[in-house]
Amino acid sequence: MRLFRRGERASTLDLLVVGLGNPGREHERDRHNAGWLVLDELGRRLDARWRGKFSGQLAEVRLDGLRLALLKPETYMNLVGGSVGAAARYFKVDPEQLLVVHDDVDLQPGRLQARAGGGLAGHNGLRSLAQELGTQDFLRLRIGVGRPGRGDPRSVADYVLSSFDPEQDAETLVSRSADAVETIARDGLEAAQQRFN
Repeated sequence: MRLFRRGERASTLDLLVVGLGNPGREHERDRHNAGWLVLDELGRRLDARWRGKFSGQLAEVRLDGLRLALLKPETYMNLVGGSVGAAARYFKVDPEQLLVVHDDVDLQPGRLQARAGGGLAGHNGLRSLAQELGTQDFLRLRIGVGRPGRGDPRSVADYVLSSFDPEQDAETLVSRSADAVETIARDGLEAAQQRFN
């Protein structure tokens, strides 16, 4: 499925920012909800007004004259593609206008990586997105959450579905991640990579 058909008017959005997470109070502070936490921070900074749309919460905001849409899909992680695909078609965004913010167990805790495209690394949310969009070439902001440490009996799944440890300073990580999203929107991917990767 192609998001953008020849002859169609280009998107009026500069960037569609999607934060991945799971619904429910029990998941609010989970590592797996890092994407939602970042969108909540962006929403706070940009005075977002959230409303239910595309099986999620959507806010249209302005950042220095740029038009952004923030989307938190409220489906579970393995079904986010339907929500994001509907929003991408509605706003007529190309993959390079879609930024997905998500947790990543393959990055050290606290490390950020902005990139275009890449693999799915066993992330069910990314897999669902790639299947729905027909491409893996969307922008990503990977938020390092690490893996369970030596002697930690939790599986990786249980680890990401648990809260950040106090020493991981989730607030600073979320704030830096929101800064990275703003940099991608204002100055482009390369500028964000030089500053945050």
